Amino acid sequence: MFSPTDTIVAIATAPVRAGIGVVRVSGPRAHAVARAILTAPHDFEPRHATLTRVRAAAARSPWSPGSSDPGNIDEVVATYFPAPHSYTAEDVVEISAHGSLALLREILRAAIGAGARLAEPGEFTLRAFLNGRLDLVQAEAVADLVDAVTPLQARVAFDQLEGTLTRAIGAIDRELFDLAARLEASVDFPDEGYHFVAPGEAAEALGRVRAGIDALLATSAAGRVIREGRQIAILGKPNVGKSSLFNRLVGTDRAIVAPGPGTTRDMLLETIDLEGIRLGLVDTAGVRASDDEVEQEGVARARRAATVADLVVVVLDQSRPLEDIDHALLRETASAPRVVAINKVDLAAVWASDELEAGTRDSGPGARDSGGGGTPETFSDGPTNQADDRLFARRAERAEIHAGWRNGAPRAAEGTPEVRFAGQRERDRAERSRAATHPVLLSLKTGVGLDELRAAMRGALEVAEPPRDAAMVTNVRHETLLSEARAAVARAIENLGQAGESASEELVLADLADARRALEEVTGRRTSEDVLRRIFERFCVGK
Repeated sequence: MFSPTDTIVAIATAPVRAGIGVVRVSGPRAHAVARAILTAPHDFEPRHATLTRVRAAAARSPWSPGSSDPGNIDEVVATYFPAPHSYTAEDVVEISAHGSLALLREILRAAIGAGARLAEPGEFTLRAFLNGRLDLVQAEAVADLVDAVTPLQARVAFDQLEGTLTRAIGAIDRELFDLAARLEASVDFPDEGYHFVAPGEAAEALGRVRAGIDALLATSAAGRVIREGRQIAILGKPNVGKSSLFNRLVGTDRAIVAPGPGTTRDMLLETIDLEGIRLGLVDTAGVRASDDEVEQEGVARARRAATVADLVVVVLDQSRPLEDIDHALLRETASAPRVVAINKVDLAAVWASDELEAGTRDSGPGARDSGGGGTPETFSDGPTNQADDRLFARRAERAEIHAGWRNGAPRAAEGTPEVRFAGQRERDRAERSRAATHPVLLSLKTGVGLDELRAAMRGALEVAEPPRDAAMVTNVRHETLLSEARAAVARAIENLGQAGESASEELVLADLADARRALEEVTGRRTSEDVLRRIFERFCVGK
């Protein structure tokens, strides 16, 4: 990828004006580069801050104490971290300067002129991985921690950086290694006819391994919701309060609200924090028949948003009679995760919410009417465009790809974090079922019902906050490799069950090797350069 022996430099803080900015230098010549561009007359003391000045790239020349150097560009604090006690496990110098981008770029040019190379994206963390300072799970957690936009995202990423998932996978791998070692011994001494492990004992050990993998995989659905966030589409006919709800949830007047219908003609997207979950909230055009081409396109985008959203909030107006389009929206979203919000309860109601509840129960999940009851307002994929594709491109990645075996996962021991987490998941499922059949009554004018709506939305997303320091799978790469490891263990158990006492150690060993290979790819003990490139190229320069 790039030479690990170069001395590299980059701006380590965000490229915006700030009080302080940091330039990081790492590599075998980090100390020499820092001495060349800084005016300090002595070597830097390890892990001590040194107040000094920076000479500009074009003004570096021999300097003596007391001289007036016109090339000085800033007063900085330099801290030297000698290997291996640094972020990269190499010699590192961090220069804290004033946060002007012009100044930071000048310091960068000076360091490059002194022999450093501009770092590639993620190269500092890659060196930490290559030098054994972090494993691959922890390296990915660094990027997740930097990208976190909610406290819960940051907490889960930090837990992984602390090694919670690494330790859980390591415990599974150690049991596989011990079993493989005993099976190898049986293969190495075939003439003696001695088996170092009985088939029943091997099957029992493999059962424990499979249960451990299942316990990790059982956290992946909620873990990926926390890491990746979710998309929520607000849907309804014109003037039911969709944009008002959007503004309430966002916390600012982001969408235009007007008495006339058809005010919103395109999708508006904002990111919000819903109790630790990052949500992409989409306000859509009011769904209705229209001869206006622009409004038709807005309605088509609303339909497309509803089909790919992780959750649909259908907004109804209790102060106006229900129309065919309201019933069509309820039918078309019945099989999807959904929350029904009945707005304008501060006004006189022209229909009763319990009547609607009976209707939503009759058209619950699995009862979707694809025909739309003869109503022309039915959902289809609609015309696509690049904006839509970019907005919802991550939907396919977030799809559940390993749901088939999760329902049969063995239960963990009572009192463990996995059991507490599973209990919370069951409570969330109950809340999701309740939200699907019991509409939320609210008034966006007075704010009544907003807390209940937020609770219903969170419950419908099927995510529970994990216990602190509990291992959690949040990454689709980890989920895929753990599933491969489980499949290999399942093959080994099947081979043992079919062969009984005459089971072939070679066949079981081949399955165990496949399982261990997948686990080692998770932590990076065994991985390809292409995988490393894909992982680290999404890092920012300077990290």
